[in-house]
Amino acid sequence: MFEQTFKNIDNVLWKEAGCTTELDYTEQSSWMLFLKYLDDLEQKRAMEAELVGKPYEFIIDKPHQWSNWAAPKKTDGSFDHDKALIGDDLIEYLNRDLFPYLQGFKQRATAPDTIEYKIGEIFGEVKNKFQSGYSLRDALELMDGLRFRSQKEKHELSHLYEAKIKNMGNAGRNGGEYYTPRPLIRAMIHVIKPKIGERIYDGAVGSAGFLCEAYDYLRQGELTTSQLKKLQSKTFYGKEKKPLAYVIAIMNMILHGIDTPNITHTNTLTEPLAEVQEKDRFDVILANPPFGGKERKEVQQNFPIKTGETAFLFLQHFIKHLKAGGRGAVVIKNTFLSNSDNAAKALRKELLDSCNLHTVLDCPPKTFLGAGVKTVVLFFEKGAPTRKVWYYQLDPGRSLGKTNALNDDDLKEFVELQAGFADSDKSWSIDVADADQDTFDLSVKNPNAPEKVPLRDPEVIINEIKTLDAESNVILEGIRGML
Repeated sequence: MFEQTFKNIDNVLWKEAGCTTELDYTEQSSWMLFLKYLDDLEQKRAMEAELVGKPYEFIIDKPHQWSNWAAPKKTDGSFDHDKALIGDDLIEYLNRDLFPYLQGFKQRATAPDTIEYKIGEIFGEVKNKFQSGYSLRDALELMDGLRFRSQKEKHELSHLYEAKIKNMGNAGRNGGEYYTPRPLIRAMIHVIKPKIGERIYDGAVGSAGFLCEAYDYLRQGELTTSQLKKLQSKTFYGKEKKPLAYVIAIMNMILHGIDTPNITHTNTLTEPLAEVQEKDRFDVILANPPFGGKERKEVQQNFPIKTGETAFLFLQHFIKHLKAGGRGAVVIKNTFLSNSDNAAKALRKELLDSCNLHTVLDCPPKTFLGAGVKTVVLFFEKGAPTRKVWYYQLDPGRSLGKTNALNDDDLKEFVELQAGFADSDKSWSIDVADADQDTFDLSVKNPNAPEKVPLRDPEVIINEIKTLDAESNVILEGIRGML
């Protein structure tokens, strides 16, 4: 229903000089989508209040409401072109009036978990990149055609938005930081099995793919009003450092049905681990933290195991933030299992001592588009040391890529075998007691894989060809003699 509208908006953005990449397209679509969503939400709440004879106080004042500046209408409901700003007037209104007004909500909000605060945060980070007020007017009129009034409409918009995030990930390395393949996320959730009433956390939230998929998983079936309320406000929590990812995460969760997402815009790693209290801990952690980055020395001081590797700092953060009995599933570079530096060895020991690392999923190359490293997923439960680790070597039987991405069927066997930690050609278990107690090396070494035939030396192959050629010549000469 809305797919063509999204395509038309992208066509407008493609022609706009201020927007040059998929990241720009997603950023500009996001702030317009957010304001359109907010206007639909406010109009709906105002109508509900009117039906019961109660007044409704709008969050956005009348001059700055979407229906006043973005899509003014005549009394018959048709678009009022005479009232609509266009060209330089529209750009000036946006930059000098609307955005500063919206940014001010952060200071005016009563608390960080309010929608007012989120408005201020979002518009304190995004920038209008439209240079042509005519292009902007075209985009706004197209955006006004989208509707958020039914769950079906929100569901379709969420799928279209997910596709936009995926395209952004495919467009380049920076975009890829925000996108984890959804089939992998769903498999991780099916292993962890979150329940309503548990608090779920992602400290490197990116585009909120883990939280959105967890919401979809928990939303299945008939739920009570109390359960739905708990899902809305007391289940999903995330933190994100990068401005664009923060905005995308908010919008993605809204489109999935969470009106006021508990996403905080902060550098997760700057929060001192020593100050973590029980109230700060979670039942479930699902994450794909950035790896390869380097954090400053003062940030490293927050952690017992000092390292510049961002992913290693995040893993310490996640272990500390899990409740006793809490479950985690975290994507990390496969070299974590075998690195011989002191930080890696100490972190492996910490994970094995404080948690039951029960499962390691070894992912194939190119699982993450644009990432030049192989990854594994660590599944662990906090509170008891690791005795056995079950491994599964994922092999989809083809080379992965943009047009041949991971799918749910690829992970079906993993989920089925993991339920009973079953052995197969692709899965096996090791006793931690048998691992090297100095290095705690947990490398993926499949004992059940068929032995590969060693490659023959090229010189041997050439000599064999020469011998066969000589034999053929002798046979041919013999046949010629018989003729």
